[in-house]
Amino acid sequence: MPNWLQTEPVGLEERTKGCEDYRNSVMKLSVVILCWNDLKVITDCLKSIYTTTKSTEFEVVVSDNGSTDGSIEFIRANFPQVRLIENGRNLRFAKGNNVGIQASRGEYVLILNPDTIMHEGALNRLVAFADKHPEAGAFGCRVMNADGKTYQGCIWPLPTPRSEWISALGLGALGYLSDALGPGWYLTWKGETERAVGYPAGCCLLVRGELLKRLGGFDEKFFYYFEETDLCHRIWDAGFSVLYTPEASITHLGGQSTHKKFPPIGFLIDRQITRYLYFYKYFGQKGARSARKSMLAGLALRRASAWVRHVVRPSQASRENLESLNILFDWNYRVDPVRLAEKGEEPELRVKITNRVLER
Repeated sequence: MPNWLQTEPVGLEERTKGCEDYRNSVMKLSVVILCWNDLKVITDCLKSIYTTTKSTEFEVVVSDNGSTDGSIEFIRANFPQVRLIENGRNLRFAKGNNVGIQASRGEYVLILNPDTIMHEGALNRLVAFADKHPEAGAFGCRVMNADGKTYQGCIWPLPTPRSEWISALGLGALGYLSDALGPGWYLTWKGETERAVGYPAGCCLLVRGELLKRLGGFDEKFFYYFEETDLCHRIWDAGFSVLYTPEASITHLGGQSTHKKFPPIGFLIDRQITRYLYFYKYFGQKGARSARKSMLAGLALRRASAWVRHVVRPSQASRENLESLNILFDWNYRVDPVRLAEKGEEPELRVKITNRVLER
């Protein structure tokens, strides 16, 4: 693996270096929100932050990725205390958030989706939890569905070639024996207790500000998906743990900030690209090639199952699902994951995928 892809572990002295400056900084907490045409949801998000956070000194930084739906004007008029940064174009998740991270002044930085709603005292509890655990570098909280009652999850182990194969072959039940044999998610744990985790979802991720900036924020090669996975992997490699607490909770509307703005197949292919970048970065050429084989195996099984369902009960939805799986299989069959990671080479498909956002 090239040296520039490796993250060197940081010793105990290095882990605390510079933290005193952040403890004496202007703010206890910086909330960084990435906005891209999110007027419909960011209002409730901002309102919930300001009405539920009473004992923590904080600032809100909104990094706007070229919104044209009136988001900028609305925030200026209704939330003048927000530090609003206009990027002028869609920088995607990693770059856009990094702009906000660099502008932040907090001891802690919270990466927050605009389609989230804080529950009463959530940020107070999350910051208090972080203060009690200096050994940890990042923190996640309980994420609820839009009904505010059912658990959404949003906490996962770090992906490995083994977990990819277990998931692809439908052997997830092995996870009941041990987390080490899990399929990429926690089977026996439903977020009721505190514990160390691989990574929380980027919809609500608290990180120590000094550490986050020392690590360079999000790796901008991960232009969509795997951004928080990679960041938490580097936090673990730096000698810190990543912890979860159920004492702080939020509602995540889910998909409002992204899924409705791109064609589904473009989303899926972008996820494939960053998946290969992740496995190449942490497991080298062998890991990237293993990730391709496990993906092809899993897609073959899913495609066969989808074909049977479509034959038995044909519908528009079943046909579209089968078409998507066929495109994904074709793309993964043709891709060379090593050349993709090293040179950015993507395969040409028989079907042209339109409307992909290519800003990376």
